[in-house]
Amino acid sequence: MKRIINNRNIVFLSTSLPRECGIATFTQDLLDQFVHLQGFNTPRIIAVNNNETYHYEEQVMREIDQHKLSDYIDTADYLNQSNVNLLVIQHEFGIYGGESGEYLIPFVERLQIPYIVVFHTVLTKPSAKQLHIIHRIAQLSVKVVTMAQSTVKDLISIYGIDTAKVAFIHHGVPYVKTESRTKLKEKYGFANRKILSTFGFLSPGKGIEYSIEAMRGVVKQHPDSLYIIWGKTHPVVKQEIGEVYRQKLIDLVKQFDLSHNVLFVDKLLTQEEVIQSLVMSDIYMTPYLGKDQAVSGTLAYGVGYGRVIVSTPYRYAEEMLAEGRGLLANFRDSASLEARILQLLDHPALVKEMEQRTLELGKTMLWSEIAKTYAALFQEEIKTSDVANRSVV
Repeated sequence: MKRIINNRNIVFLSTSLPRECGIATFTQDLLDQFVHLQGFNTPRIIAVNNNETYHYEEQVMREIDQHKLSDYIDTADYLNQSNVNLLVIQHEFGIYGGESGEYLIPFVERLQIPYIVVFHTVLTKPSAKQLHIIHRIAQLSVKVVTMAQSTVKDLISIYGIDTAKVAFIHHGVPYVKTESRTKLKEKYGFANRKILSTFGFLSPGKGIEYSIEAMRGVVKQHPDSLYIIWGKTHPVVKQEIGEVYRQKLIDLVKQFDLSHNVLFVDKLLTQEEVIQSLVMSDIYMTPYLGKDQAVSGTLAYGVGYGRVIVSTPYRYAEEMLAEGRGLLANFRDSASLEARILQLLDHPALVKEMEQRTLELGKTMLWSEIAKTYAALFQEEIKTSDVANRSVV
């Protein structure tokens, strides 16, 4: 008699749209792909809330108040009594309650269903508390996912995670059909200009001031060049210090007389606008200041669409721009950034060659491909857990 396998029920513990958060976007992009995959019911989300009120779509099945420990306990009990086959925890410092997000520990200790944890940040020098949290969450999980090759060894050597538990899966990139670079430039009023761009939430760690300063030298040789800074200030930054950083950047543009060559687009971009901003760019910039940044969603998007990237050598950039996929400049060094930009603008053939190399990797990072990898991992871990549970009975 043929055994019928029911569709699997997957739940994500994460922030959720419309909350303005990169983790929420990541979860939504992954969840959306499961509509096209067999063997799963539509995944649901348990949304982690901060102090704001959000109007969620029906995919959010439950909410947790980030700062309320009892919510974590109640949710674990709820999941234990549910028909959920697997929980996927999106982990980032700052979205869970307690010191360094320690409220997750009693939550996972109470869980009786299998869970996978996706680590969006892997610190090379964690505090004792951070190390304990990551180790304990990983210890009780069935699998740990990281999005950079460089962090695989860190999870093993620094956090003491079993090698067999760690899986590497690229950060996904959405597919959006757009017009050509030339047509998009015409559409936005930038015809015949060389476009450099950065997108994402604005915050002091982005190092954009160094890119603006680099433009002083760039425009002397390429007066048609335009650096576009797409995105609004990060909600947390805005809450804490307002628009201090943005105003600092605007003042720099005035000081350097670059109003014709630097443009701010102060808005939360739609997915289509993000991709259009990339497609029309001749160079994508990530002049970030944090050397240990293990993953960058914005850089992943740039690679996904085959852009030539100029970046500071933070860990993810070093990994993703290897083998001629971009150029690295020194940290906090506008002269170094200027030199890399000019190297590209002066040599169009080099740009074309780099774009091709980058696109080869980028094609493997589309969410349609990445979701299949996650789906196979989910099925494998559910099957393994089912077998383990039957053997205990």
